[in-house]
Amino acid sequence: MARRCELTGKGVMTGNNVSHALNRTRRRFLPNLVNVTLISDALGRSVKLKVSAHALRTVEHRGGLDAFLLKADESELSPNAQALRKEIRAALAA
Repeated sequence: MARRCELTGKGVMTGNNVSHALNRTRRRFLPNLVNVTLISDALGRSVKLKVSAHALRTVEHRGGLDAFLLKADESELSPNAQALRKEIRAALAA
């Protein structure tokens, strides 16, 4: 998954550059992606993810990676994050 946040699904948007003469040319708005290593308390290990800066703030606000994944919508998560969510649920159930 190139240029897409693994936790929120935020991706590339398109729009126009508009000059002073109102000439319009297409452009791309890229998300602010950061490669981070987050620690899962339930699994007791670290996980490498490519997330947006906004998602990183949200993870911290919700109380960590485990809390974020358990509360997140399944459709927004990448396959990697969905597998991680499944592991966390299994670890918490045991």
